[in-house]
Amino acid sequence: MTLSERMLTEEVAAFDAMVAHPFVRDLAADTLPDAAFDRYLLIEGAFVETAIAIFGYAVAKASDLQDRRKLIASLDALAHGQMDYFRDAYARRGLAPDPALQADPRVAGFRDGMLAIARDGDFADIITAMFAAEWMYWTWCTAHRDAALTDPMRQDWIALHAAPEFRAQAQWLKEKVDAFGRDLPEARSAELVALFGKVQRLEVAFHTAAYDIEDQ
Repeated sequence: MTLSERMLTEEVAAFDAMVAHPFVRDLAADTLPDAAFDRYLLIEGAFVETAIAIFGYAVAKASDLQDRRKLIASLDALAHGQMDYFRDAYARRGLAPDPALQADPRVAGFRDGMLAIARDGDFADIITAMFAAEWMYWTWCTAHRDAALTDPMRQDWIALHAAPEFRAQAQWLKEKVDAFGRDLPEARSAELVALFGKVQRLEVAFHTAAYDIEDQ
């Protein structure tokens, strides 16, 4: 069993809780309330800026030039492709920054938790955290890429994460995780498995902040 397979097996409950989250379920069924999607756009757009910093830490902590080149390309995609999506979405939907929403403990916990992993961890920690997030997104967006949605912005968001380019990024992260697993001692591998599960649980709380109980 590779290290990524071990993560997906041992932390299956956490992973399944995220890919089957009510936010994902209702988005794919085209029943997600507009208020929930708007909150999601606000907190996810803000997090992408944090993700740019996370990838920056990865570039600094990588020791291989090819890894750095790959990560720099990913940074460009975040800073342009994804940030352009959110800029357009906010303009089209009339959304403005909401400091109270960003201060929600579930939102702040995800943002600060992921940033702490990048700041305090090593290259393997950062790659594992990014793998946890991007493999999750690729999994559920691929599963629902043919969903018939009335809002083209929701369709575009799913398509962005089911696209071949995003799959290649997620696959590269998976391969890096598996490479770590071939060389690391058992205790360190177990730490990375636990980190994968931690990120999924942070993601669940983050998405629950968007899918507020008042919308159900």
